[in-house]
Amino acid sequence: MFSRTVSAALIALGLAAPGHALPCRQALALALDVSGSVDAEEYRLQLDGLAAALTDPQVVEAFVAGAAAPVRLMVYEWSGPAHQRVILGWTEVADAPALSAIATTLRSTVRVPAAPSTALGTAMAVGAGFLSGQPDCWTRTLDISGDGTSNTGPRPQDIGHLASLAEITVNALAIGVGERQTLSTTGDLVEYFRQNVIRGPGAFVEHAAGFADFEAAMVRKLLRETRGLAIGASE
Repeated sequence: MFSRTVSAALIALGLAAPGHALPCRQALALALDVSGSVDAEEYRLQLDGLAAALTDPQVVEAFVAGAAAPVRLMVYEWSGPAHQRVILGWTEVADAPALSAIATTLRSTVRVPAAPSTALGTAMAVGAGFLSGQPDCWTRTLDISGDGTSNTGPRPQDIGHLASLAEITVNALAIGVGERQTLSTTGDLVEYFRQNVIRGPGAFVEHAAGFADFEAAMVRKLLRETRGLAIGASE
């Protein structure tokens, strides 16, 4: 059962946001898997890959095209039921320098000890709580990455009763793990995310062949999530 004490403490981190003068077209929370299956090299590929994706020219254009109604972005990492660390609090992205500053934060982030287990359901519930603190955004999206199935805490398919999840879109990025994972099991992981994790309007699963492919997969994912909203916001 999801711990009310843990959830209250973690969700509180996402609720405090400064006043914003501009309307918000999307609140986007990016959740990164740092469980025991992710080694030190893969951790850096994930953080640095996200930094590079956020400064990719196409992604920058998609973010700033609707600058009259910016995206609000946050990043947190997750593993076991009690480990959800906020790397970047809610940040308004109105221009390219904002994305460059976020990339610098990601590249300078140092890994801290975390539980080796994979509490995917808890990570989703916490992300939904963060997003509930952004009620004025037109859409709210949880973008959760992972290289395996949940093995502790509530299962993703068992938390659908949470009201906060009913109000958001959950997209997923399934990460293959190179030689340790066959095409068959990679496909199984994509299907696991499709059946148990994603939900809400237009929800989808993106696939990275491995952590070295994380940057390219994240570029595709961010473009898919932001381009349509940017066009609508600029009209």
